[in-house]
Order: sequence, then C-alpha cells, then structure tokens
Amino acid sequence: MTELKNICVYGAGALGGTLAARLVEGLGDTVSVSVIARGAHLQKIRENGLEVRVSGEDKPTIVPVTATDDPRTLPKQDLVITGLKGHQVPAAAEGIAHLLADHTRVVMVLNGIPWWYFHRDEKSGHAEHRLPELDPGDRLWNAVGPQRVIGCVAYQGAEVVEPGIIQLPARGRFILGEPSGEISADLQAISDLLTQANVKIIQTADIRGEIWSKLMGNASFNPISALTKALSDRIVTDPALLALMSRVMQEVYAVASALGSQPAQTVEERLKEAMTIGPHPTSMLQDFLAKKPLEYVPLVEMVVRLGQMTETPVPALDTILALVGELDRQNREVQA
Repeated sequence: MTELKNICVYGAGALGGTLAARLVEGLGDTVSVSVIARGAHLQKIRENGLEVRVSGEDKPTIVPVTATDDPRTLPKQDLVITGLKGHQVPAAAEGIAHLLADHTRVVMVLNGIPWWYFHRDEKSGHAEHRLPELDPGDRLWNAVGPQRVIGCVAYQGAEVVEPGIIQLPARGRFILGEPSGEISADLQAISDLLTQANVKIIQTADIRGEIWSKLMGNASFNPISALTKALSDRIVTDPALLALMSRVMQEVYAVASALGSQPAQTVEERLKEAMTIGPHPTSMLQDFLAKKPLEYVPLVEMVVRLGQMTETPVPALDTILALVGELDRQNREVQA
C-alpha cells in the first residue's frame, strides 16, 4: 500500500473528531491530517484546534488541524475516514469522491447496517445486493465504490459538548475489517497507523458478525432512549424496558442468522455487557434533544427490511420503527 501520509477525516463530530485528534497527537508531522466539518464546530476548530477530553484524565488533547467545509480545497488523500452518521453519508458521496486517488481506501465508521453490507458477502446468498434506503440512487456505490471500503465498528462513547470540544467517558476501541473477510495489506497498514496514534484497534476477519453484535445494542438502546428520554442505566434497570430490549436483541440476532452471519456475541453476552454502560445518553437521544434528524434507518428500519427479505418476524422492531419514525418526523418539523 502507498504510504499513508495525507489523511482526511470527513465529518469531525464526536467520533471523527476523536480520531483526527489522536492522529495529530500521536503521529505529528509524519502525517498531514485534515477534517471536514461545518458551522460553529468548524469555526472553533479553526480558531482553537480540536479538543478531546477523557473522563478521569487530567489533561485534554488539544491539537491544531486543517479544517474546511469544502473537500474541493484539499488534495487527493491516501486515507479517508468518515465520521458521518448513516443518513448523512449519501449526501457526502461526491465530496468524498473528490478526495480519492486510485489507491485511496475509505474507513467508514458507521452504526447499524452499512450501505455496502452485501459487497463480497459470500454467506447470505445476496452478494452485491444494494440497499436504496441507505444509498439512494446508488450515489455511494458509484461515486465511492464498495471496493474501497474498510468496515469499522466503534465502541467509543463520545459527545460534542460544545463547538470544538469532544468529551469521552473513556478510551474505547475500533474494530476494522474488509468486507471480503481478508486480512489485507491495506487493512494491516491502516490498523498499524491508528495503533501508532494510540487508538485501540482490533482486526477482524468477520466484520459483519461485529456489525450485528453491536447492532443488538444500537437497535435496542438508541430508539428506546429517544422514545423515553431514559439514559442507558435506567433502561437496563427498569424491568419492562429491559424485557423490551431483550426482545429486540433476539430479533436482531435472528435476522443476522437468517443472512448467514454469526454475531460476535450472544444475546445473553450483549445484555450482560449492556448492564455495565452506566448513565450515558445514547447518540439518538443526543440527536433528539438537539432537534437533529434521528439515525434510525440503519439501526432499526434496515433490520425490519432485512427481516422481510429473509421472512424473519420482528414484531418488536416493527412497533419501534413506527414510533421512532414518527418521532423523527416531528423532530424534523421542529427544525423546519
């Protein structure tokens, strides 16, 4: 692989900003890091740099970084890392494409089912099937290309607490994998780079299993928290909410199995892990309270759609989809 010198983080919100700051802090002048951001967040990054605070650590990380809202002002990149949510990615397709040289790989940090899910998927019987709910008009498939993607599952709580400043409850981990399941030279080089930047990286030969494992938590915690305004610790200690969460996890697991994928954790293991999260506002609850669009399509709707594809019943998720879809509609009306 070409040396990873020019790196752009496209979407420098909570997760993207964290990775950008780690790259600058850990690798210094050996790499050129730029970020795509917007609004007040962009302005503060330009004025003060990116600041990342970690609970329990005395000193925050504060680093200068090239920041713009126009990818056309940047040169071709060796690596692009997206920090956008699933519903934001299609609109960025052309912007990302501007940054791509022939060799450029794109690490997509996404929750839920990704737009490229069926690329080189040998287990489901649906290889190269496209998902218009996640990639309308095949914008990403055509402009970026699934062959460039390295999948990423993030276990990193993070929140932009004010423009230019990101708060982490702890240092998390990022799981990287090729859609094909190969441990490729590109995957190794990118993993090594991020590891040198003090990011905890785990490589996997089964990125879909990791996607489903995390989705068991995202498809339950996120919409339930947005609908109830309950923090994570409340959901796992209220018997009725915990029972609903368990049913959702079982349905997610069933859809994964119907597509030939084995989640990395069982429902019981995922529930046990959920008990340890503490009083954390989920990303969907954060977006709801901030009157932003909700990331429910990759987390909820796609499990329902894939359940229909595989004739797998998902009654709890059917109900949650109806409710959170209406919640998102009302939230968008407030913005308008």
